[in-house]
Amino acid sequence: QLQLEESGGGLVQAGGSLSLSCAASGGDFNINRMGWYRQAPGKVRELVAVITNDGTTNSADSVKGRFTVSRDNAKNTVYLQMNSLKPEDTAVYYCYCRARRRILTSAYWGQGTQVTVSS
Repeated sequence: QLQLEESGGGLVQAGGSLSLSCAASGGDFNINRMGWYRQAPGKVRELVAVITNDGTTNSADSVKGRFTVSRDNAKNTVYLQMNSLKPEDTAVYYCYCRARRRILTSAYWGQGTQVTVSS
C-alpha cells in the first residue's frame, strides 16, 4: 500500500512563508501526479497545485504567483513553497498522489497538515 508522509505546516503571520513536503513510500508504484489540495472549515476540498512526473504543473488561480510546487522524482517527494500567505490560505493541506501499480491506477491521500495564517 502506498503511503504519503507529510511534514511542514504550522502557524504563520500574514505575509509570511511556510513549506510543506510529502514523501511517498511502500510498494512498487509508478507515480504520475503529485501535489496538494486543501480544505478550509465548512468548505469543500480544493486543488492547490499538482505536478506531473515530467514537471508540468497546474495550480489554483488563488495561489498563482505565491505558491510553488516542485518534485524530486528520485525521492518520490513533492514540495509546496508558500509565500505571501494570507488568512484565507488557512486550511488543512492534503498531499495527493496518483499512481499505478500493475494495471490499477489509484489516488492516494495523506492525513493532512494544518496551515494557519493569522492576520
